[in-house]
Amino acid sequence: MIKLKSPKDLARLRRLALTSQGLLQASPFGSGLAGARKAVSHLGYVQIDTISVVERAHHHVLHSRVPKFEPAMTNQMFLDGDIFEYWSHAAAFLPIDDFRFSLPYKHAIKSGQTHWYKDPDEKLMAELLARVTSNGPLRSRDIETKSSNKGAGWWDWKPAKKALEQLYMQGDLMVCNREGFQKSYDLTERVLPSHINSTAPTMDEFAAHLVDQQLRCHGLASLKGLTYLRRNTGLRQAVKSLVDERLAQGLLEQVVLNNGEIYFIEPGALEARLPGLNKRLLILSPFDNSVIQRDRLKSLFHYDYQIECYVPEPKRQYGYFCLPLLFRGEFIGRMDCKAHRKERRLEIKSLYLETQMETQHFDEDLVINAFVDAIKSFSQFQQCDSVTLTSVEPKHLSQALQDRVEGSA
Repeated sequence: MIKLKSPKDLARLRRLALTSQGLLQASPFGSGLAGARKAVSHLGYVQIDTISVVERAHHHVLHSRVPKFEPAMTNQMFLDGDIFEYWSHAAAFLPIDDFRFSLPYKHAIKSGQTHWYKDPDEKLMAELLARVTSNGPLRSRDIETKSSNKGAGWWDWKPAKKALEQLYMQGDLMVCNREGFQKSYDLTERVLPSHINSTAPTMDEFAAHLVDQQLRCHGLASLKGLTYLRRNTGLRQAVKSLVDERLAQGLLEQVVLNNGEIYFIEPGALEARLPGLNKRLLILSPFDNSVIQRDRLKSLFHYDYQIECYVPEPKRQYGYFCLPLLFRGEFIGRMDCKAHRKERRLEIKSLYLETQMETQHFDEDLVINAFVDAIKSFSQFQQCDSVTLTSVEPKHLSQALQDRVEGSA
């Protein structure tokens, strides 16, 4: 058992976590399309999100890690059969090689052990499945009509949409193409590459997959994190048994934080050579793999973060869609912004910087320079030519930041 004794120990643990996420290195997975493929494979999933005040989360996550990444590359990976779409803890793009680990949830839904929709319309599902079987892929837009006229192959929109989604969630259909958020569905056997293992994993295999994946992409993991938002009691028990077994065999070590939280790492991970901290500031997505486990984020980085787009406006503290800011191994603030695409203008509604850094001195000039560089790249990613900055905390940094930021694009 390893007990952290100093701020330096905590800083190193954080570096291990960030390195495992590919956030400290300049090009951890390579660049362009090849880098994006490796990034998804390493991370295990990239969450899909519909919010578009800035570039979509699934593109943003890859932009943060892969130089020369372009949003069109996500769909290219999809069409090339490198990734598939399904449910992780949320809707996500997943490595195609991990397809078999989507099967337990699909089987549970199909067998009625768990529900996606209660009382699915089996007759309508059979009609839709027959249409796809005989006519080929079915686009979601093909059933999007509110007309009550059911002739010519049309159905009432809401029931048909539910039936199509049920067929997808239980594994009869897969998404075979995407045009923005318009999806096309086809039979799983026609979409899945023939070389992909489609044998359902045993519970022990599934547990090993989760443990190995989480240690690979996070560097350290808690029991709660290993089965994040998975409600399968049997799977949780299998994961705990595997962790206990690996601890007994010396294949895992426990790390105890000052707050008593326990994490598991592979032996020697803290002594391994890690990249140093650089002067790059990263603007992350609220759905980034590194921040999505909010309890872990608070425990490990002492960063209390909540996305507020689901919070009533009067109760928001930081804004509708605040983005976490990562600098030199610490989360030092958040930025609420919106891309006005017609104007090609990035509006920073509010910028909050937390000047009390734990492991180092808050160097104002260094942070401002890093933020300006980050905004240049971020605004280009949003296809914006100009940047406006309205509000800054702490206020004494307002003028310097406004002058630099608004003149940087």
